[in-house]
Amino acid sequence: MTPAPARLWHMPRCLGILWAFTRTTPYLPVSRPRWVDLALMIRIIRHGWVWQIKGAQGVAGFIVRDGGKVHALYVHPSARGQGLGRILLETAKAECDQLQLWVLAANAPARAFYAAQGFQEMLCGRGMGNDENLPDILMIWQADTQDQHNWERGAA
Repeated sequence: MTPAPARLWHMPRCLGILWAFTRTTPYLPVSRPRWVDLALMIRIIRHGWVWQIKGAQGVAGFIVRDGGKVHALYVHPSARGQGLGRILLETAKAECDQLQLWVLAANAPARAFYAAQGFQEMLCGRGMGNDENLPDILMIWQADTQDQHNWERGAA
């Protein structure tokens, strides 16, 4: 299972994964109509920000990333716990020395997942930058540059 750039034909499955979370999570208000999600997904796929990973039934998860800024990471409920989110993050980590993302404070499973992947909680926000206007937390992953330099020199 290797992530690959999403194409427009992946959009229906990516939107289904997004909506499987946003439309069934009790603490999330519906913040925008589906047609807005559709237009946004077209734009970010065309920009090359969306990478998808396939499972048994096709696209099982995706990450939206612009450089070191992770805008979203979703895995279909039936594919969770299989390491797909970790693989998507590892691919992003291989391309950046630092990743940052905002996660809703109420999303304890996501916060725990990101912490397990080496992200640290850095800043609490009031939700002024997210669609739901809910409290959020900035989490940052930083490559261990000392280990990287040791590995490059053959000392690790």
